[in-house]
Amino acid sequence: MRALGVMVRLVLAAVVIDAAFVYLLWNQYDDLDRGPIPVSEFMRSYVRAQGDDPALPLLRWQPLPMEHMPPQVVQAVLIGEDDRFFSHSGFDLIEIRAALTASWERRRLSRGASTISQQTAKNLFLSPERSVLRKWHELLLTVVLETALPKRRILEIYLNVAEFGVGIYGVDAAARTYWGQPVSTLSLRQVAELAASLPAPRAGNPARRGEGFDVRSSRIYQRLRQRL
Repeated sequence: MRALGVMVRLVLAAVVIDAAFVYLLWNQYDDLDRGPIPVSEFMRSYVRAQGDDPALPLLRWQPLPMEHMPPQVVQAVLIGEDDRFFSHSGFDLIEIRAALTASWERRRLSRGASTISQQTAKNLFLSPERSVLRKWHELLLTVVLETALPKRRILEIYLNVAEFGVGIYGVDAAARTYWGQPVSTLSLRQVAELAASLPAPRAGNPARRGEGFDVRSSRIYQRLRQRL
């Protein structure tokens, strides 16, 4: 009984700490709703890592307002990452069910089901390190993000803070790094390759075409042509 009491107290303490954590971050959401795109925690982590290892390239980031982004870029990212973004409330139950089914059939975790909202919450506020606690915080913060911000603003932030390669954050920095031109001038094929980088940008991107990259970019390209 004493052990049970200790466990209950520990759980309650963890809940209180988590509530305080989310509350402190909630106070930042008013600023997120408008104004400049914020620097993400992922970017801060990268800058710290680059300071410890000068061999890493400098951070590349060129934030761009949504109204200056071509619609094909927005559509390609939605196709590749979260095509039901505007119809779910932060968690795509259809994709979660499909991911669980695929993992069960293959007896291993074979695909993810994170939405753009989840990835935005993770990139903005959490570290790149993986843990159960971080995933729990990601879920909490996704609920807060969806409650506090319009969908369009969440998407705008994501397009500017998502990682597209080592030290490369946001669609415009990615376009300038890989093709030497602003994202507004990319061809449909280049846009598809940009979107195809997102699941694992360090393993597969336009400069390092990892396993399955060409297949994925071709699939996004074909759907993009049908949609536009």
